[in-house]
Amino acid sequence: FGAGIESDAFLIAWTVPEMASTLLIEDAMALLLVPAFSHALARREAGRRITDPVGELVSATFPRLFALLTCAAGLLLIGAPLVVRVLAPGFGDLGLAVDCTRLTALTVLTFGVTGYFSAALRAHGSFLRPASVYVAYNAGIIATTLALHSVWGVRAAAAGVAFGSLLMVAVQLPAFARRTTLRPLVRRPRAKAPLLGAAVLAPVVLFAVGRQSQVLVERFLAAPLPAGAISHLNYAQKVAQMPMVLSLMVCTVTFPVVAKAMAEGDRDRARRRVEQDLAMAGATVLLGTALVVGYAPQIIEVLFQRGAFDARDTATTATVMRVYAAGLLGHCLVGALCRPFFSAGRATWFPAGAMAVGLAVTVVAGAVAVGTFGVNGIAAANAAGISTTALLLLCGLGSRGVAIQVRSVGGRIGRLTVAAAAATAAGLLAAPLTGGPLQSLAAGCLLTPAVFLLTARALRAPEAVHLLGLARRRLLHDH
Repeated sequence: FGAGIESDAFLIAWTVPEMASTLLIEDAMALLLVPAFSHALARREAGRRITDPVGELVSATFPRLFALLTCAAGLLLIGAPLVVRVLAPGFGDLGLAVDCTRLTALTVLTFGVTGYFSAALRAHGSFLRPASVYVAYNAGIIATTLALHSVWGVRAAAAGVAFGSLLMVAVQLPAFARRTTLRPLVRRPRAKAPLLGAAVLAPVVLFAVGRQSQVLVERFLAAPLPAGAISHLNYAQKVAQMPMVLSLMVCTVTFPVVAKAMAEGDRDRARRRVEQDLAMAGATVLLGTALVVGYAPQIIEVLFQRGAFDARDTATTATVMRVYAAGLLGHCLVGALCRPFFSAGRATWFPAGAMAVGLAVTVVAGAVAVGTFGVNGIAAANAAGISTTALLLLCGLGSRGVAIQVRSVGGRIGRLTVAAAAATAAGLLAAPLTGGPLQSLAAGCLLTPAVFLLTARALRAPEAVHLLGLARRRLLHDH
């Protein structure tokens, strides 16, 4: 579909599943339910209760959640025209965007169920099924798009979103049923879930909404720009954020560990785990940032330059992606730091406040910059806003929740940032000298990590020493 009016219409509709995914799978649902299930499992292991605390939690929360999400999906289906007008005022093809929005409305329900199952399974130490949901989701989107695009156009991609979201539920249901009893779902709840009360729920939801609202601000500002602006922003953002997604896998796996340590009162173990996670996540995202900035045109050309996506689209998207990359460390730190704030399962408003300040920076900077710099100004505003939030969270965590050593963590990330700058410079110099885009990118995948690790090792960054030591031992073992 390229980067034009059709793809823009789909991406306006895709705002719904994007918001639902953030709220119901990755952020709000996980931040609420992983600690809740971890606390229930700790009580189960203590063995002091006749009834099963996990079963009580499920019976007290799931039926109500299912009913609420069903109503929300129905309202979205009916109110799709109003939603599109609010999200993208002045957009050129309102009818197409409304059709796509109605097709994606189902995800409000299915993503909620997916997020509930994922949180329960992660708290039980099961990560394969929660990780596989996006494989199922994307397989559903791709299969439906290939089968129906000649008949429905971009509406086929929206229908694929709905079908893929159903597959996300299906792949987790058997594992969820094995680990949590489903019988209490049809009984009257015996107990309330104190960790999911309004006082705990509100700050988590506001934080997640504020974080996702950066995308809403971008699309609102880009809607009046020439056709393709929303698409360029989306392609650049999604590719640039891959290093952030990879870096947060560490925190996703260890979040139940932190929550359980907090439930057991072992704050020192929680602190050590969080500090290690921040450093490893920072190393991963900074290495990825160096590759993204150094080889942006090659990455976009290899991935997208075909069909209706031409060389002009490649050049614009690559430039925007380099601007976005300035905020990747901020995105990573926000995703990593919010988890220890909410791991104790009690109300804390500081993350929502920090996110509100960052969002305000994004709105003001974007409104000022879009007239002069277009999509690049919007991307720069995103980077400035999320970096502001990350700085506030890093400074605030030292005296709240898990009391990390902020100066020590900051020093480790600082050394890694210098290493990333050296790797970026090497990539920018080498990228034009190495054949075609695929060959250049392949060489960059070797050059960038090598320069990053060697520079970090010279700066005595513990993460580089650890990774190089593992590689050396592996090579010696293989020989």
